[in-house]
Amino acid sequence: MVLVTFSEAFAGNVQKAIAEQLEQLPRKAIAAKALENSSAIVVHNREEALELINAYAPEHLILSVEDAENLGEEVVNAGSVFLGNYTPESVGDYASGTNHTLPTNGYARMYSGVSLDSFIKKITFQRLSREGLQNLGPAVEAMAEAEELMGHKQAVAIRLRDGG
Repeated sequence: MVLVTFSEAFAGNVQKAIAEQLEQLPRKAIAAKALENSSAIVVHNREEALELINAYAPEHLILSVEDAENLGEEVVNAGSVFLGNYTPESVGDYASGTNHTLPTNGYARMYSGVSLDSFIKKITFQRLSREGLQNLGPAVEAMAEAEELMGHKQAVAIRLRDGG
């Protein structure tokens, strides 16, 4: 867990509340172990908070702020975002219908949670005209040559030389 806040006092209050909650849990040893790598980070402003959040790319992001919806619009890297004080992660896990299989370890920078799209086969198609190949060909040839894939380079060169 990483807490991002604008106030050291708030960070201290959260740490105190976590300690109190921990004592009430029947599996507090397991929860305490999970919290060992937690931290609270005090930032100066909204921009700094967003920069940190988007770089960290959390699996779960709870925005417990007054303008959660507006702030949420600026989040580009998170597995699932929980907006406002009445939206704990537990709701996403059990009842709100959002995805529970989310990218961990910062992979939200590149991936979304598992969804129906994850199980859909997608095929891409491309078609170039002679003019299109003439425009793209030199770049393709240079890249293929740089990778020492001369067959790829020749696939372009032959088509341009022989008219397709």
